[in-house]
Amino acid sequence: MKVARHEKIIELIHQYDIDTQEELAARLNEAGFKVTQATVSRDIRALKMTKVAGKDGKSRYAILKDEPSTLGDKYTRVLKEALISMDVGQNLVVIKTVPGMAMGVAAALDALKWQEILGSIAGDDTIMCAAKTADQAMDVVEKLRSILETQ
Repeated sequence: MKVARHEKIIELIHQYDIDTQEELAARLNEAGFKVTQATVSRDIRALKMTKVAGKDGKSRYAILKDEPSTLGDKYTRVLKEALISMDVGQNLVVIKTVPGMAMGVAAALDALKWQEILGSIAGDDTIMCAAKTADQAMDVVEKLRSILETQ
């Protein structure tokens, strides 16, 4: 049942711009899968889904595939579209994003696997990114700025 539900989720997010767990749960229920929001939340984690900016600027769920040749480009695009500002305090980098995109940016940061980053915690529009040292926090900011400045 879980495999069929996951296949349906993938089909739905490709067919519709779904931006909330509640909307995804409703569409799954309409398709005959009796789910709760908690089940959908677990499925989102299991499928490694994140929110990305849609064509109209609204966020929507998507699955970022680990294709080696385009992986960097996808994450770079997420960073460029969603990141608003960065600030450093000791070994912490606080990153502001457009509303609803913090988890997508944090996922992109995690996927880049920079050794300076110990981990990230994302809310709706803010990420707290812990670096090993204050100097490495500045290195993270510089790396992010260089990504944002490339065309």
